[in-house]
Amino acid sequence: MSDDDKTKPDDGDAARRLRERAERLLARPAVTRDDSVGLADGSHLAYSVRAAFIPVLGVGLGLVASEPQAAVFTTAYTVPPGPGNTGTNRPVCFAFNGGPGSSSIWLHLGALGPKRVRVNDDASLPPPPYAVEDNPLTWLAHFDLVFIDPPHTGWSVSASEEARKQHLSVDGDVEALAEVMRGWLAANGRFGAPLYLCGESYGTTRGAALADKMTDLGLAFSGVILVSCAMDLQSLVFRPKNDLPHALFLPAFAATAQYHGTLGGPLAASGEAARAAAEDFVTSDYLAALHAGARLTSQARGRIAQRLAELTGLPRSVVDEQNLRISDVLFFTEALRPRGLLVGRLDARATAPMAARRERAMLFDPGIEAVLVPYTAAAMAYHASLGLPTGQRYEVMSGDAHQAWRWVRGAVDNPGGDPAGFTTTSDDLARAMRRNPHLKVLVASGRYDLGTPYSATDWSLAQMDAPPEVLARITHHCYDAGHMMYTRQADLAQLHADLAAWLAA
Repeated sequence: MSDDDKTKPDDGDAARRLRERAERLLARPAVTRDDSVGLADGSHLAYSVRAAFIPVLGVGLGLVASEPQAAVFTTAYTVPPGPGNTGTNRPVCFAFNGGPGSSSIWLHLGALGPKRVRVNDDASLPPPPYAVEDNPLTWLAHFDLVFIDPPHTGWSVSASEEARKQHLSVDGDVEALAEVMRGWLAANGRFGAPLYLCGESYGTTRGAALADKMTDLGLAFSGVILVSCAMDLQSLVFRPKNDLPHALFLPAFAATAQYHGTLGGPLAASGEAARAAAEDFVTSDYLAALHAGARLTSQARGRIAQRLAELTGLPRSVVDEQNLRISDVLFFTEALRPRGLLVGRLDARATAPMAARRERAMLFDPGIEAVLVPYTAAAMAYHASLGLPTGQRYEVMSGDAHQAWRWVRGAVDNPGGDPAGFTTTSDDLARAMRRNPHLKVLVASGRYDLGTPYSATDWSLAQMDAPPEVLARITHHCYDAGHMMYTRQADLAQLHADLAAWLAA
């Protein structure tokens, strides 16, 4: 992908250049390679990797249906025919990350694929060099894998500004990825295979919606795997008058404070003790106090403030100043302020030095810094080893796409947020589960994830609009790391074991 593939925002022929670039990418021959990986049980698994661009047509997007509206980069790993595997009946798992604006390298090279980037278990940044190594815990042992980079990430591009505007929206993104999955199945003759989906973070937002959307297309999933769940943004976004996150983040705040040694008494004994105490406080006292607001008596207010200080390790004065409402950014900047350290968001075990002035803003996330450089460097090296042209920048994390995202469902002309409410797709997943009695859901959460805390996920799952016998098909496991729990070797192994048990059940 050479420099002449790049478009200039101020070019008068921008539309033509976008379409020509997408057409050039779609015309590129697929890159294929055969390899094998040693598995944890001592056996070896042969596979083929195929990197190719898939066209997204305008179906359902209000665009010209006969013309490709995007060129989407996919990396597929397939196992050759063997006992019980005709080459067409083996299960297929589509996987992607979130952001929105993130490529799929995290799941691809972190947990699922046959190659993996090894990073430090303690969420600290390892020194270079960075490279991939064989992953004996690859999910390829269970199904063929197709990693998708949405149109605004990786090397994937929209074919026009109108198409890009559609793709940078909740529903437009779902439409595009549904077409990518349908297109891949058609191109590879896999319509009869059992289908699975794995999404992480915002990938769970789109994944929940895709479970229902694909059913509309007659392509029902056998299983959906949600890693670090974000189906209901009301549980995650701190805004005035939205008290829900203040309650749902508290158990993870307490576990983080215990991890960093800022709690006292019985709370300091273990992360489990801190979490359990916070969970009990939320249900017995804190939710009622938040609901009471100014009606809370001064005596009750003092008692609540004192307990919040004990559970978070924050000074009582800070809790009082914040009107009993501890936000995520406040915790990141205040939890270890006496030590001059910021606490990580995506992995709260990680820390980084504050500036000399000890800022009160989250200028960067220590929880992502420990993995961004290793994964990016290793991914580029891996792409080069496959023979992919790497002259064009690969968008690991597109900040522009994230900023331009349109959160209003059913509309695409309102960038910058959702003034009508909070984006939710848990209703889509509940509907898909009611429509498909064979659909099972596996949910994975990190106990030190302060982006999508485990207790917020518990709440989201409990609010799904489905009867108990349907919700019984959901399994939720927690792990002792952050948002990307698989970066910790013990959790990578446990996640793989939990997946195998879930599939066997």
